[in-house]
Amino acid sequence: MRRILDYLSRQPYTFEVIVVDDGSTDRTVERVRAVANGDPRVIVIENPHYGKGYTVRTGMLAARGAIALFTDADLSTPIEEIERLLPYFDEGYDVVIGSREGGGRNQRIGEPFYRHLMGRVFNFIVQFIAVRGIQDTQCGFKAMRREAAQDLFPRLRLHDGSTGPIQGSMVTAFDVELLFLALKRGYKIKEVPVEWYYSNESKVNPLKDSWRNLRDVLLVRWNDLLGRYDYSDKPASPPSERQVSNLGEQ
Repeated sequence: MRRILDYLSRQPYTFEVIVVDDGSTDRTVERVRAVANGDPRVIVIENPHYGKGYTVRTGMLAARGAIALFTDADLSTPIEEIERLLPYFDEGYDVVIGSREGGGRNQRIGEPFYRHLMGRVFNFIVQFIAVRGIQDTQCGFKAMRREAAQDLFPRLRLHDGSTGPIQGSMVTAFDVELLFLALKRGYKIKEVPVEWYYSNESKVNPLKDSWRNLRDVLLVRWNDLLGRYDYSDKPASPPSERQVSNLGEQ
């Protein structure tokens, strides 16, 4: 929080930081509020434990800035990498996503080989089944115009909180559904290489989460085949206001 606030306070645009707590049982909310110290630019939302997909959805729909970014709370992608994303909005892109691939340098810092291999196999499946042309759908550093966020997130059918609270951690492929719908709705997407640092505190279970992610990808395609997604009524062009909403997910 201190790093994010320090960085954004030095930028030429206005900002807000939305922290969505996913039903944590530690002192996350208390500590965030202590660091914010009454700063009105910091907004805390306390959710039941519904998982990351619903957590990100909550924050992105609450964002008021012209551009909304969601990022992992551990800053595995440093907040400074937003500088790589923002210029593309001036070029007319609607969704600009961080990617751990394609930069011609070591972007996956400290990542074990087996995790990288898992990611490449999963991306091959994703491109074959659902989202072609994107090398890294799962990097947790994505920005989009507010209008795109308001349009896309209510249309997500997976991990929408309808099944109630969950138990334990849940790593999902909600990003695949989000990008699938963005492409179907005609939004202009840019994938930008960013640095990403592997965390030893990662909650990914190689077997259980790989199966869950594969199931999500298959469900996205199944929902599409059954006509469960609405691709009509794309919103009007974005306003000229330049404000960034930074969403930290816990």
